[in-house]
Amino acid sequence: MSEVTAVDNLVQKYAQLQQEIGKVIIGQKEAIDFTLLSVFCGGHSLLIGVPGLAKTLLVNTISSALGLKFNRIQFTPDLMPSDILGSEILDETRKFKFLKGPIFSNIILADEINRTPPKTQAALLEAMQERSVTIAGHHYKLDLPFFVLATQNPIEQEGTYPLPEAQLDRFMFSINLDYPTFEEEVQVVKNTTSLNEETVNPLFNANEIVEIQKLIRKIPVADNVVEYAVSLVGKTRPNSEKATDLVKKYIDWGAGPRASQNLILAAKAHAAVNGKYSPDIENVQAIAVPILSHRVVKNYKAEAEGITINEIITSLF
Repeated sequence: MSEVTAVDNLVQKYAQLQQEIGKVIIGQKEAIDFTLLSVFCGGHSLLIGVPGLAKTLLVNTISSALGLKFNRIQFTPDLMPSDILGSEILDETRKFKFLKGPIFSNIILADEINRTPPKTQAALLEAMQERSVTIAGHHYKLDLPFFVLATQNPIEQEGTYPLPEAQLDRFMFSINLDYPTFEEEVQVVKNTTSLNEETVNPLFNANEIVEIQKLIRKIPVADNVVEYAVSLVGKTRPNSEKATDLVKKYIDWGAGPRASQNLILAAKAHAAVNGKYSPDIENVQAIAVPILSHRVVKNYKAEAEGITINEIITSLF
């Protein structure tokens, strides 16, 4: 199959996928799109929203529609790394046997990831970066595809441990979920207070997802688009020559090179699902906010004056 045909097929399957997910998830179109793009790119996503916005249901529904294995880990202050990775036990023959933890799956929902101490958060780092884990000196490869979709509640600060910048940088997208509109909330209430249960049919399998990830990387990108993405990231750095006055005034730290890589990869995926065979500057702009928002650190002036990260990023286009 040629790459052009593969992209055309992806556009059709993507439309079916959105319909299938839409059976269960009402609204939240942007969050669904960005989460699916991160899956097609092989990246991880951080879902940020107040309780009750269907973050967990969203991840569960997407994993069902993609035909992937799914495990949920509820992060708590007393969670240990072995609760995620697994541990060695003595079996009946008095030999050590490794019991795999929930990390051995295709999609991991790290629920309320900021509720657990850094030691346990760090247990995810090797898995996220290397797609493997090391336990008691033994190296275990994870099944591909592998994604961490973490949720974070922004309003409860008691008993939370903010994610360190190094770990935040490993998330490809930071996706904000907003409250539904009046019409959407009416539909949600109708759907969830009746006996009707929607079943989500799997449209892909693990091998197809891996092939899509390879297809995305084969998509050609014009030099001017790559230069635009790198220039956009450069503008977020307050010490850079390209930094705007807004950035110099309100930003402490800008985004690193991983942001530039993710911008191009996500722009390729965004172009592909919209039927384009090569991304342009519009595709980079479409995915810039969720890719840059968690990599740019505001200063106290921005907080005091109510300047949002989104405003700063969109001012750089």
